[in-house]
Amino acid sequence: MSFPSPADIQTMLDNATCLYDRTTIENAIDEMAKAISEKYHDKNPIVICVMTGGLHVMARLTLGLAFPVQLDYMHATRYQGKIEGGELEWKVPPRLSLENRHVIIVDDILDGGLTLASVKDYCEGKNAASVATAVMVDKDHTREPGGVEKADFTALNIPDKFIFGYGLDYEEYMRNVDGIYAVEG
Repeated sequence: MSFPSPADIQTMLDNATCLYDRTTIENAIDEMAKAISEKYHDKNPIVICVMTGGLHVMARLTLGLAFPVQLDYMHATRYQGKIEGGELEWKVPPRLSLENRHVIIVDDILDGGLTLASVKDYCEGKNAASVATAVMVDKDHTREPGGVEKADFTALNIPDKFIFGYGLDYEEYMRNVDGIYAVEG
């Protein structure tokens, strides 16, 4: 496997267009946290992060929830470091029992919708009382057959471009970029 050089990564970043800066992203996630708090403050939910992309949004989101909450994570991916999705690979299921619990799945992006649909189906199959989805960005992209059409909670909308930053990766790099950027060219 070949890795991009630091110079290649820097060139991509230099040529990218910033769609949202950190302040805008965090304000939008805070608003999403308020909406989730209004609906789930008395339901004792489990909030589950879909790794690895959901990590940044999960951290910010849970700081804004106005009720006690249990946190968990799962690792399911269709990308495995690539820019196009393939078969879903389950790496780690949630460790907490989901039976009779309200579950909020947190992910970085809704694009084709297949990963989120599979994760939601998994939670429903574990007899969760309800399953909701929360995403940082909803891409203006045609959903795949069987994919989630719309998340229950969305912080931001983006055009149909390949993006990276604030948890979103480009070939497993650039998740730590302080904003959401569109790849140009």
